[in-house]
Amino acid sequence: MNQIVAIASGGAVGAVLRYWVSNWVYAFSGRGFPYGTLAVNVLGSLVMGFLFVWLLERLSNDLALRAFLLIGLLGAFTTFSTFSVETLNLIESGQLARALANVLLSVVLCVVAAALGVLLARQI
Repeated sequence: MNQIVAIASGGAVGAVLRYWVSNWVYAFSGRGFPYGTLAVNVLGSLVMGFLFVWLLERLSNDLALRAFLLIGLLGAFTTFSTFSVETLNLIESGQLARALANVLLSVVLCVVAAALGVLLARQI
């Protein structure tokens, strides 16, 4: 039961953080391209890579903390479903180049960010 409460609590925090970060990014970039979603997905991937190593290799005993951070907070913070709908909207509006850019940037930057997070965690 502790893990369920931890996941739910982390999810609430992650969803609010996603809202704040994406809106902050959109305030600077505008809404012509889904930069807010891209930013939270890249940042979430970086933090996920870091915490995955940090928690599993160094602090592996606290299951509730792992559930709060990895499943709850980061699960709600990253936005793959939003990414999918935004990409579909770009395709349907005839913006194929932007849709392709969104897919390529999201996949490449998020994998690189996760790898960077793993590398950073292993260096500490």
